[in-house]
This record gives sequence, C-alpha cells and structure tokens, in this order.
Amino acid sequence: MSTRLVNAGLLRATAALLSATVIAAAAQPFESAPPPSPPRPFSIAAAVEQHLPNGLRVVVAQRAGVQLVTARLVVLSGSEADPPERAGLASLVAGLLNKGTRQRSASAQAREAESLGGALDSSAEWDASDLSITVAAPMLDAALALVSDAALHPTFAQTELDRLRAQVLDGLKVAYTQPGTLALLAAERLRYGDGPYGHPASGTPASLARVSRTDLLRLHRELYRPDNAALVLTGDVDTATAMKLAMRQFGAWRVPSHALLRRPETESQNGMPVVSAVVGMPSATVIDMPESGQASVVVLAPLPPLGTDRAAGAVLNAVLGGGYSSRLNQEVRIKRGLSYGASSQLDNRVRGGSLAAAVQTKNESAPAVLRLVQTEFDKLIDDPLGADELAARKATLIGGFSRAVETTAGLGAVLRSLIVARLPLADAGKRIDNLSSVTAGDVQRLAASHIGRAGRRIAVAGDATKFRAELQAELPGAAMVRASEFDLERSTGLSTR
Repeated sequence: MSTRLVNAGLLRATAALLSATVIAAAAQPFESAPPPSPPRPFSIAAAVEQHLPNGLRVVVAQRAGVQLVTARLVVLSGSEADPPERAGLASLVAGLLNKGTRQRSASAQAREAESLGGALDSSAEWDASDLSITVAAPMLDAALALVSDAALHPTFAQTELDRLRAQVLDGLKVAYTQPGTLALLAAERLRYGDGPYGHPASGTPASLARVSRTDLLRLHRELYRPDNAALVLTGDVDTATAMKLAMRQFGAWRVPSHALLRRPETESQNGMPVVSAVVGMPSATVIDMPESGQASVVVLAPLPPLGTDRAAGAVLNAVLGGGYSSRLNQEVRIKRGLSYGASSQLDNRVRGGSLAAAVQTKNESAPAVLRLVQTEFDKLIDDPLGADELAARKATLIGGFSRAVETTAGLGAVLRSLIVARLPLADAGKRIDNLSSVTAGDVQRLAASHIGRAGRRIAVAGDATKFRAELQAELPGAAMVRASEFDLERSTGLSTR
C-alpha cells in the first residue's frame, strides 16, 4: 500500500475522531424533552370549482411551484350501485379501467403512464369510483388524455376480466379463513341488512361467478357519465389552464339520454337518503370456526351521515381506538395483554356509516374482550373526556391532516372526500380549526346520541366451543352460524341454528 493512501486514511480517521469529540462535548443532558415549537400557520388555498358544458365538475386547488399535479377523476357511484346478485361488480369495473381501452392495451396504458413518470390507479369503494395519476406539471395534458381514455373507452376484455376475477377469488379464499374478516363482514351485515351497503364491496365467490362482460358494460354505461363525476386537479396548475385541458380531454364526453340510476331510500337528512339500523336483523352473531387458533370481536355502532359533526366523530374514534395510545389499546393490550392490538375505525358513508371496534384475541378471552370493548363504548357516553386526553387526540389528528395535505395527492384525497360526502370544498381549509374547537361535550353528545348499547351490532368469530358458554351471558339470543355456512348471498346474510 502506498504512503499516500496510508496518510489519507489516517487523516480521515483523525477527522472523524475529532468530529465525534466535538459533538460529544457539545451535547448537553436533558431531563425532559424540549418544548415543541409554536405551530406554523396553516392555510390551504381555496379550491376553485367550475363546470364543463356537459356537466363535469372541475375542481382546481393550485399549489404553485411544486412542479407536480395530481389528477383524480371521481365518479360519484361505487359499490352501493352493485345490482342484486352482482356484488363486487363496481369494484371489477373500476379495477379494469386500466386494463385496456379501444386505443391502448393494458400494457400500453402502463407503459405510457410510466413514460410520464406516474402510474394510473383505479378503484371503487362505497359511494365513489376513482381514476388517478400524479405527474410533473408539463405532463398534465398527456396524463389527462390517459385518464379520459380509461374512463370513457374501456374494453373490459374477457381475458382481463377472468384474470382479475381469479385474483379476487384467491384473495377471498384466504380472507374467509381469517376470523377478523368474517366478524367484520357479519357486523356490517347486521348493520346494513341486504340494502345497498349490506353486501361485501369486493363481492362473494357466488356473485363474482355470475358477473359477465355484459354486466360490466351495462354498469359502466349507467354510472360513468359527466353529470355524475368530478375532475380534481391539485398542484402546479392554474384554473384557466386546468379548464382548457379539461375541455380538451373531457369536453366530448356526452351525457346519456337515460336518467342516472338512483336507489330509492325512505329517509332523508340534509337532502341525502339515510340508512338506518335494519329492523328484524339480530343484534349479534357468533361465527363458529373450529379450526381457528384465535377469535375476533367486532362491536359496531351505526352512525348517521357525518356533516358538521365530522370533527367530533374523528376525535371520538381517535379516543376509542385510533392509535397506540387509544383507550382500547391501553385497556386490552397494554394493561391486560389480551391482544397484539385493539383498534377502531370510523366509516363515513353518504347514507350512513359506523364506528367499529375490532380486537383479535385467543379464543378463551373473547368474552372478556367483548366486555372490555362494551365498557369503553359506555365510558364515552357516561364520562366527559379529560382535558389532557382531548388535547392529545386533537393534536394527533391535526398533525396527521397537516402531513396529508403536504402532498398534491393528499390534498386531492381531502377534496375528493368532501365531494363524495356532498360537503362544501371550503371545509378543507377549516379542518384544523374545526378539530381544534371540538370540546369534550361535543364528543360526549355524539356518543350519547349514536353509540348506545341498544344500537350496537356485535360479531364474534372463532372456535365457539372455547367461549360459547360464557359468551351466552353477554349475548343472549345471538345468531349462531358455522363458518362453512356463512353465506352473504342469503337475504338475512346469516343462517342460524
């Protein structure tokens, strides 16, 4: 080895040692964490909404200088529009939009999106179906051409349908062996019955087998129309440019002569139909899975469509089970070691949603876990939140929202959720203020109005021989169903014995 290399190595080692010494000398011991810095001012530029002559809403939230734009086409219909005996149809339609059009094959779509520096994503959920892509601002016109072609001219090739259906069926085969999946499906069926929200959005093995290419074409023709859609553009694009590009790529999209398909509902709130708790359905069910090594407990409380109380609902969920420090996780996992994790989820749907708590535990612990979950729901009704707990949960929600809207895709997702919920776009800029203003009384009133024991829907899935006797005292009259007989194709959704 040369003397030059040796000397260079010694110099680097000496420099590293001196640097470490300086850092160690400068470091000061702290007995507590330093105080947080003052919050930065938060502002979101107001979104601008205009319409094309064909009725397509164009929503633009400009963020100059970021050099990126996220384009999201939102169709205001989703899995709730699945026809009877065709559960999963809307999900298949959306899933095949990026699998070939009249002009582009599936591989050509993928290559073109990649050449633009993005990926064309499509999906459907309750109340909405989406196509989205994020690209550099100069590529926006080409990206919108790709989105327009996918939304307006899909071919739904039989080979692509067969491939996607096989993938979904494989996923269901695995999912149906999981107690958590079956318990959640059962609880949602108890809540929604056999109405528009009552079936699994991904379908069932029987319903997927019935779906034909003709079904796909029919649903696409009924729902994918400009007067039932919104184009959301977030990022480095001004309104004038956005409208020009939207007109170029979507202006020829015609409104069909037939009326938009609407499902009849009997109730209404703020002009929107509402799904109430289903009369005649049991309030609880037990799914017997003899081979299961664990049990899953789901407690679901029906909620109305959340409008002005969305912030209070978010805080309610955060306190109950929305994070590691939530009450459920503290009581079930940390204090008692009955689960690796206990959580809750707020499901906001246009016609009515739910607050669902889910815990997976050993079979023998299922009754004890159910009692704990029920108790935590009750506490939210009976006792106001403490000031420290309320402040901590609101800070978590505010921080999460602030991080989400830092990206063009995150900002687009926020605006999309408001569009789907039929809420003002200006609510995006008010979100942090709304969260900050939530009081303990707001949370307690929301809980008292909607998550009482009478309205809860409960499902427990697992090896029932290990908890049935003790659980009967908690759930008298619960419907019992074998996992092998669990059938969401039936009108009640649950067979009993």
